[in-house]
Amino acid sequence: MISISKLLCDTGNYGDNLRYSELSRHQMHGTTAGLGPVVVWNMTRACNLSCRHCYASAGGQRQPDELNTAEARRFIDSLAGFKVPVILFSGGEPLMREDFFPLAARARERGIRVTVSTNGTLITPETAHRLKEIGAGYVGVSLDGMEAVNDRFRGRPGAFRDALAGIRNCLAAGQRVGLRFTINRHNLAELPAIFDLIERENIPRACFYHLVYSGRGSGMRDEDISPAETRAALDLIMERTLDFHRRGLDKEILTVDNHADAVYLYLKLRRRDPARAEKVYHLLELNGGNRTGMAIGAVDWAGNVHPDQFTRHYTFGNVREKSFAAIWTDLSQPVLAGLKNRRPLLKGRCARCRWLDICNGNFRARAEAVYGDFWAPDPACYLSDAEIDPTGEI
Repeated sequence: MISISKLLCDTGNYGDNLRYSELSRHQMHGTTAGLGPVVVWNMTRACNLSCRHCYASAGGQRQPDELNTAEARRFIDSLAGFKVPVILFSGGEPLMREDFFPLAARARERGIRVTVSTNGTLITPETAHRLKEIGAGYVGVSLDGMEAVNDRFRGRPGAFRDALAGIRNCLAAGQRVGLRFTINRHNLAELPAIFDLIERENIPRACFYHLVYSGRGSGMRDEDISPAETRAALDLIMERTLDFHRRGLDKEILTVDNHADAVYLYLKLRRRDPARAEKVYHLLELNGGNRTGMAIGAVDWAGNVHPDQFTRHYTFGNVREKSFAAIWTDLSQPVLAGLKNRRPLLKGRCARCRWLDICNGNFRARAEAVYGDFWAPDPACYLSDAEIDPTGEI
């Protein structure tokens, strides 16, 4: 995640301590003074919607191989012992598991911050109050456009209306909530309206995701936006973020899954505010860029451990058989070891890029999806050859 609001406006929110501090440098193995990774737990594949770009290909009923409640409790306890700072309960739709609330409460009791990734349609006023009562730190609700566009993506009429009701219910309960928007060719034009919605509904946080070609999203590679369109989208996101800040509206705005955004923002700042740009560069160095397999990991409904939630075809072990800590620190796994020290393995534009210290090779899942090579360059990098040339002047 790249905090546009932090970098442009010097605001502060919880996640900034994980992204832009000395702790970030040690969030690799969870040993000594460091922290374990943020863990995305896709606790169920069941979902009441069928979204076109779902990386988990979720839908239908719960799977018979899902971790049961007792296994899930042991898994959560092991994460606490590994100093995992945050667990993201995801799916499918996590609220479809009847034991979601006791498991989320267990994580909070063990000192892990609870965040929830949901389609929002099941968040009734009662559910919102229960989320607040168990101490959920944040609830992210997916909206991929205004009503007509969102409902086409979600595969169900009324999904936008129900998700917006879920957001409103969280706000009424005092539960921190935000929206999640995955940018693609079909909803790019919705960005201005989404920013208007953020202001109109007083939504405090929004994450704008770049498309990752995984799960059902694998079939959307040709529906990603072009480099020029990506630049225009980032320009709009940055300008609207600055506009919120100038008007005293407290909004946390982030982009996700493309670390070229960090370089693009830095280069823009360097031209108009060099002093701020240097401070931003220091923050980006602390962050280190893409941290798949380092500061973020994923566990699926069956207990399999993956580099991240988009790279489920690589499995390092299962938490039924070994602790997450033992799996995550096992450098005999070549992909896991490579992700923790990937610079010698990167190829093409990524290998010769001048910004590796703040990008770290971007997203491996996209590279493999397009080129069939896990260490190939990320095809979604929209920086020009001149911008990445280590011998050039920008």
